[in-house]
Amino acid sequence: MRPKQQNLFDPNSISNLMQENLLPKDGEVEVYASFFSSEESLLLFENLRSQINWKQENMKFYGKEVKVPRLTAWYGDELMKYKYSGIDMKLNPWTADLLKIKQRIENHTSLNFTSVLLNYYRDGNDSVGWHRDNEKVLRVNPVIASLSFGATRKFKFRHIQDHKLVRSIDLTDGMLILMKGETQHYWEHSIPKSSALSKPRINLTFRTLY
Repeated sequence: MRPKQQNLFDPNSISNLMQENLLPKDGEVEVYASFFSSEESLLLFENLRSQINWKQENMKFYGKEVKVPRLTAWYGDELMKYKYSGIDMKLNPWTADLLKIKQRIENHTSLNFTSVLLNYYRDGNDSVGWHRDNEKVLRVNPVIASLSFGATRKFKFRHIQDHKLVRSIDLTDGMLILMKGETQHYWEHSIPKSSALSKPRINLTFRTLY
Protein backbone atom coordinates (compact mmCIF):
# COMPACT_ATOMS: atom_id res chain seq x y z
CA MET A 1 0.00 0.00 0.00
CA ARG A 2 1.33 3.41 -0.97
CA PRO A 3 1.85 5.93 1.88
CA LYS A 4 -0.62 8.78 2.16
CA GLN A 5 0.33 11.70 -0.05
CA GLN A 6 1.85 14.68 1.71
CA ASN A 7 1.03 18.33 1.26
CA LEU A 8 3.78 20.24 -0.50
CA PHE A 9 6.21 21.67 2.06
CA ASP A 10 3.96 20.86 5.01
CA PRO A 11 6.51 20.38 7.85
CA ASN A 12 4.02 18.39 9.90
CA SER A 13 3.22 15.91 7.12
CA ILE A 14 5.79 13.10 6.89
CA SER A 15 5.85 9.39 6.37
CA ASN A 16 6.66 7.39 9.49
CA LEU A 17 7.66 4.28 7.54
CA MET A 18 10.95 3.52 9.28
CA GLN A 19 12.97 0.34 8.93
CA GLU A 20 14.86 -1.14 11.84
CA ASN A 21 18.47 -0.09 12.36
CA LEU A 22 20.37 -0.89 9.15
CA LEU A 23 23.62 -1.56 11.03
CA PRO A 24 24.22 -4.72 13.11
CA LYS A 25 26.43 -2.95 15.68
CA ASP A 26 28.48 0.17 16.53
CA GLY A 27 26.04 2.71 15.11
CA GLU A 28 22.48 3.56 14.11
CA VAL A 29 21.07 4.21 10.65
CA GLU A 30 17.34 4.97 10.47
CA VAL A 31 15.65 4.81 7.06
CA TYR A 32 12.48 6.72 6.08
CA ALA A 33 11.43 5.50 2.64
CA SER A 34 9.00 8.32 1.74
CA PHE A 35 9.97 11.32 3.83
CA PHE A 36 8.99 13.48 0.84
CA SER A 37 6.24 12.47 -1.59
CA SER A 38 6.97 11.86 -5.27
CA GLU A 39 5.34 15.19 -6.17
CA GLU A 40 7.42 17.11 -3.64
CA SER A 41 10.59 15.29 -4.65
CA LEU A 42 10.17 16.08 -8.34
CA LEU A 43 9.56 19.77 -7.66
CA LEU A 44 12.47 20.04 -5.22
CA PHE A 45 14.84 18.17 -7.54
CA GLU A 46 14.17 20.57 -10.40
CA ASN A 47 14.46 23.63 -8.15
CA LEU A 48 17.72 22.46 -6.60
CA ARG A 49 19.25 21.49 -9.93
CA SER A 50 18.58 24.94 -11.41
CA GLN A 51 18.99 27.21 -8.36
CA ILE A 52 21.94 25.78 -6.40
CA ASN A 53 25.42 27.21 -7.02
CA TRP A 54 26.97 23.90 -8.13
CA LYS A 55 30.72 23.58 -8.55
CA GLN A 56 33.16 20.81 -9.43
CA GLU A 57 36.00 21.03 -6.91
CA ASN A 58 39.56 19.72 -7.15
CA MET A 59 41.05 17.44 -4.51
CA LYS A 60 44.36 15.74 -3.74
CA PHE A 61 44.49 12.01 -4.52
CA TYR A 62 47.77 10.21 -3.84
CA GLY A 63 49.66 13.46 -4.35
CA LYS A 64 47.88 14.42 -7.57
CA GLU A 65 45.16 17.01 -8.06
CA VAL A 66 42.01 15.48 -9.55
CA LYS A 67 38.45 16.65 -10.08
CA VAL A 68 35.85 15.50 -7.56
CA PRO A 69 33.60 13.01 -9.44
CA ARG A 70 30.38 14.93 -8.75
CA LEU A 71 29.22 18.53 -8.30
CA THR A 72 28.96 19.98 -4.79
CA ALA A 73 27.72 23.03 -2.91
CA TRP A 74 27.79 24.24 0.72
CA TYR A 75 24.92 26.22 2.28
CA GLY A 76 24.31 27.27 5.86
CA ASP A 77 24.35 29.77 8.68
CA GLU A 78 26.79 32.66 8.61
CA LEU A 79 30.40 31.89 9.59
CA MET A 80 29.88 28.13 9.22
CA LYS A 81 33.15 27.03 7.60
CA TYR A 82 33.67 23.49 6.34
CA LYS A 83 36.68 21.65 4.94
CA TYR A 84 37.03 18.05 3.82
CA SER A 85 39.61 16.17 1.72
CA GLY A 86 41.62 19.38 1.58
CA ILE A 87 38.74 21.32 0.02
CA ASP A 88 37.67 24.62 1.58
CA MET A 89 33.98 24.86 0.76
CA LYS A 90 32.56 28.27 -0.15
CA LEU A 91 29.55 29.07 2.02
CA ASN A 92 26.30 30.11 0.35
CA PRO A 93 23.29 31.58 2.23
CA TRP A 94 20.22 29.41 2.74
CA THR A 95 17.66 29.35 -0.07
CA ALA A 96 13.92 29.25 0.62
CA ASP A 97 13.65 25.60 -0.47
CA LEU A 98 16.61 24.52 1.67
CA LEU A 99 15.11 26.19 4.72
CA LYS A 100 11.78 24.44 4.16
CA ILE A 101 13.53 21.07 3.82
CA LYS A 102 15.61 21.79 6.90
CA GLN A 103 12.52 22.72 8.92
CA ARG A 104 10.78 19.45 8.14
CA ILE A 105 13.83 17.39 9.14
CA GLU A 106 14.32 19.45 12.31
CA ASN A 107 10.66 19.01 13.26
CA HIS A 108 11.10 15.27 12.94
CA THR A 109 14.46 14.94 14.71
CA SER A 110 14.11 17.77 17.29
CA LEU A 111 17.62 18.85 16.27
CA ASN A 112 19.04 22.06 14.84
CA PHE A 113 21.16 21.77 11.70
CA THR A 114 23.51 24.64 10.88
CA SER A 115 24.50 23.69 7.33
CA VAL A 116 24.03 21.31 4.42
CA LEU A 117 26.46 19.76 1.95
CA LEU A 118 24.79 19.09 -1.40
CA ASN A 119 26.03 16.56 -3.96
CA TYR A 120 24.84 16.39 -7.57
CA TYR A 121 25.49 13.01 -9.19
CA ARG A 122 24.98 13.75 -12.88
CA ASP A 123 24.87 10.07 -13.90
CA GLY A 124 26.32 6.72 -12.87
CA ASN A 125 29.87 7.89 -13.58
CA ASP A 126 29.68 10.27 -10.61
CA SER A 127 30.42 8.71 -7.23
CA VAL A 128 31.90 9.13 -3.76
CA GLY A 129 34.54 6.79 -2.33
CA TRP A 130 34.73 5.18 1.09
CA HIS A 131 34.86 7.79 3.85
CA ARG A 132 33.55 8.78 7.27
CA ASP A 133 32.02 12.13 8.20
CA ASN A 134 34.15 12.46 11.32
CA GLU A 135 35.65 15.96 11.04
CA LYS A 136 36.40 17.64 14.38
CA VAL A 137 33.79 20.36 13.78
CA LEU A 138 31.08 17.67 13.93
CA ARG A 139 32.25 16.53 17.40
CA VAL A 140 31.42 13.15 18.94
CA ASN A 141 28.53 11.01 17.64
CA PRO A 142 27.08 13.51 15.15
CA VAL A 143 23.62 13.09 13.66
CA ILE A 144 23.73 13.51 9.88
CA ALA A 145 20.48 13.68 7.93
CA SER A 146 20.93 12.49 4.35
CA LEU A 147 18.13 13.16 1.87
CA SER A 148 17.85 11.83 -1.72
CA PHE A 149 16.04 13.20 -4.77
CA GLY A 150 16.12 11.72 -8.26
CA ALA A 151 17.61 8.46 -9.49
CA THR A 152 18.02 5.47 -7.19
CA ARG A 153 21.64 4.84 -6.14
CA LYS A 154 23.27 2.08 -4.10
CA PHE A 155 24.53 3.29 -0.69
CA LYS A 156 27.06 1.04 1.02
CA PHE A 157 28.45 0.82 4.57
CA ARG A 158 31.46 -1.17 5.74
CA HIS A 159 32.90 -1.56 9.23
CA ILE A 160 36.37 -0.05 9.60
CA GLN A 161 37.60 -3.04 11.62
CA ASP A 162 36.13 -5.68 9.31
CA HIS A 163 35.74 -4.75 5.63
CA LYS A 164 33.80 -7.97 5.05
CA LEU A 165 31.03 -6.61 7.27
CA VAL A 166 29.02 -4.65 4.69
CA ARG A 167 25.49 -3.31 4.58
CA SER A 168 23.84 -1.64 1.59
CA ILE A 169 20.56 0.02 0.69
CA ASP A 170 18.99 1.49 -2.44
CA LEU A 171 18.48 5.21 -1.91
CA THR A 172 15.18 6.06 -3.58
CA ASP A 173 13.53 9.35 -4.47
CA GLY A 174 12.39 11.23 -1.34
CA MET A 175 14.18 8.91 1.10
CA LEU A 176 15.70 10.21 4.34
CA ILE A 177 18.48 8.45 6.23
CA LEU A 178 19.56 9.45 9.73
CA MET A 179 23.10 8.38 10.63
CA LYS A 180 23.39 8.48 14.42
CA GLY A 181 25.34 7.30 17.43
CA GLU A 182 28.79 5.83 16.72
CA THR A 183 28.15 5.39 12.98
CA GLN A 184 30.79 7.90 11.84
CA HIS A 185 33.42 6.37 14.14
CA TYR A 186 33.05 2.74 13.06
CA TRP A 187 31.46 2.74 9.60
CA GLU A 188 32.61 4.10 6.25
CA HIS A 189 30.08 4.77 3.50
CA SER A 190 30.20 5.23 -0.28
CA ILE A 191 28.17 5.67 -3.46
CA PRO A 192 29.84 3.42 -6.08
CA LYS A 193 29.83 4.09 -9.80
CA SER A 194 27.11 2.50 -11.92
CA SER A 195 27.81 2.30 -15.66
CA ALA A 196 24.20 1.36 -16.42
CA LEU A 197 22.75 4.52 -14.85
CA SER A 198 22.18 7.64 -16.95
CA LYS A 199 19.79 9.63 -14.72
CA PRO A 200 20.88 12.24 -12.11
CA ARG A 201 20.50 12.28 -8.34
CA ILE A 202 20.77 15.10 -5.78
CA ASN A 203 21.80 14.37 -2.19
CA LEU A 204 21.59 16.74 0.79
CA THR A 205 23.47 15.97 4.01
CA PHE A 206 22.41 18.24 6.86
CA ARG A 207 24.99 18.68 9.64
CA THR A 208 25.51 20.60 12.87
CA LEU A 209 28.86 22.36 13.04
CA TYR A 210 30.34 23.76 16.24
